[in-house]
Amino acid sequence: MNAKAPAFYVAEPPAAYLSRPPIVVDCSILVAILFDEPQADAARQLTSQRSLHAPWLLDHEMASVADKKRKSGAAPELLQAAVAAYLALGLTLHRAAPDSVLPLALSYSISSYDAAYLAVAAALRVPLVTFDHKLGKAALRHLSELE
Repeated sequence: MNAKAPAFYVAEPPAAYLSRPPIVVDCSILVAILFDEPQADAARQLTSQRSLHAPWLLDHEMASVADKKRKSGAAPELLQAAVAAYLALGLTLHRAAPDSVLPLALSYSISSYDAAYLAVAAALRVPLVTFDHKLGKAALRHLSELE
């Protein structure tokens, strides 16, 4: 007997996506967690049970923070542990194209680095989590205007 192909297809996101909704996190959130800064508990709560996303530049920002901590006298073991913990987070990193970043930077008077986080959140249509006041205000405005 010849079975006919179905007239439609149903595709669903993986169960992990549904049980761990995505958010875009910026460097300030991860630094708080990885270096156990005063805002660490709040950052952990904001990121708990979420899949974490960010622009590719986050790798470089984390290396820069580690280098600044080194220059401030942080022990090499602390830096190595923080970098290892960062790599173990399993973040999904995204490209943020200049033609999507620059207009956001100009519109909201934020750095192009911050605009990259906003561009990724807008493209994914997910929340952006940050401790940065200026980026947070820009995200509230921009993401609430998306259709």
